Amino acid sequence: MTATLTRNRLRGTTPPPPRPGPVTEFHRRFPDYAPTPLVELPSIAAALGVGRVLVKDESDRLGLPAFKMLGAAWASYRALVERLGHEPTWSTFDELAEALEPLHPIALATATDGNHGRAVASFARRVGVGARIFVPAGTSRSRIDAVLGEGASCEVVDGTYEDAVARAALEAGDDCLVVSDTSWEGYETIPAIVIEGYATIFAEVAAQSAAAGLPAPDLVVIPMGVGALAAATAQWYRSEGFDPGLLLLGVEPTTANCVQASAEAGRIVEVPGPHRSIMAGLNCGLPSPVAWPWVSTGFDWFVSIDDADAEHAMRSLAACGVVSGETGAASLGALEAIGDLGILGLGADATVLLVSTEGATDPSFFTATVGRDPAQVATGAPACVAAVGRDGTCPVERCPGVCR
Repeated sequence: MTATLTRNRLRGTTPPPPRPGPVTEFHRRFPDYAPTPLVELPSIAAALGVGRVLVKDESDRLGLPAFKMLGAAWASYRALVERLGHEPTWSTFDELAEALEPLHPIALATATDGNHGRAVASFARRVGVGARIFVPAGTSRSRIDAVLGEGASCEVVDGTYEDAVARAALEAGDDCLVVSDTSWEGYETIPAIVIEGYATIFAEVAAQSAAAGLPAPDLVVIPMGVGALAAATAQWYRSEGFDPGLLLLGVEPTTANCVQASAEAGRIVEVPGPHRSIMAGLNCGLPSPVAWPWVSTGFDWFVSIDDADAEHAMRSLAACGVVSGETGAASLGALEAIGDLGILGLGADATVLLVSTEGATDPSFFTATVGRDPAQVATGAPACVAAVGRDGTCPVERCPGVCR
């Protein structure tokens, strides 16, 4: 296993934090909302030579096998409300769909490597509007089928993710709203709202850690793509109240390390395609300009890894009962590939937080890589740390049941 590790020479003062919005309150209105598990993996911590490894397991988020619904739904909702011209009164998605009827025949459009597009399509289905999803060449059949299964159209664009982004942008008009998680000149508002949506992840981590008596992390490891989740991470952990010495590490494939390359260049640069890593959600050649100010100043390290590193991490996590797909496992893959975490300045008592951003989004590949199917792995899943030592119910506010 190999890794290319870069200290971020642009690290500095992050922009002022955005004003908090009702993001988590919005997500709690979903009938299937529940905090995703925060699990502790002692065997992984021992292997890495640190005191504690925590994994925020996003393998089941609002009915989808990835975290993307958090940003996609929030941004889609805000875009539809903006077009409607007022904030509707609703308590169920049926009521919201009825309130949005004056917009018909409205549709949502986006480009995706799989998870964001499926999330946009899923939200569109819930509120009774159409969805047009565009994917780059080489997208797996299972990811395309998942988008189609949400009732959306799905067009394969002959080119890279960036080509799919350009194609989706052409859909904008009176009958279609583009909900992209990356930005370009003149299109910044919606991608910024997508970033806002991911704050729910870290609000849950804070509540779960407090419930379990856990310290704040010393290192947070995030799989990057265009940088939206990474920007949300920096917005949260670079805000007041967190140790300025807390380290942020961003992970990319060696063949699509656009954020790392941009940090090294001191400005946004493009890594040309084709991008063919198995880490499909990270196959991006250009950072999002709206995310860049946060990522470039907020992260301490960037690392690019090979596909073999992601595969090894999938197996390591599966051995601990965590279902993590190629992209989600990249966070652990980076640490395993680096090997000696002392190079990051971590001590033997350090607490590491990994965000596993997806589950088995390509189930056949997961089974072939791990040697067991997702259901078999999940039967041995560890308990959420917030429930340890308690009666099995989650003490986190409004968590409706037993983790797993």
